[in-house]
Amino acid sequence: MIDVLGPEKRRRRTTQEKIAIVQQSFEPGMTVSLVARQHGVAASQLFLWRKQYQEGSLTAVAAGEQVVPASELAAAMKQIKELQRLLDKKTMENELLKESKKPLNMDGQKSG
Repeated sequence: MIDVLGPEKRRRRTTQEKIAIVQQSFEPGMTVSLVARQHGVAASQLFLWRKQYQEGSLTAVAAGEQVVPASELAAAMKQIKELQRLLDKKTMENELLKESKKPLNMDGQKSG
């Protein structure tokens, strides 16, 4: 006969607990599966926490900061570069227009 156990409630871990578990998994002689077993979490979950920790998103959540995905950051950086390029172009055009409006002196050269 097979015993069926009732559904267990999942334990929600604080960010500080997750960080402590992740740091333990990086210690010499420790493996992900061993640390996961010790803390009653799935190894796949611990691998996810390790990835988040290395990306800085696990600590960002701990500090109460908003996490921005890398893809959004890359898109924002690309937009910033494009806007900077356009600003530089318009600044140059503006300087050229200022130069072209300066009056000519007797030698036919711009004064100023």
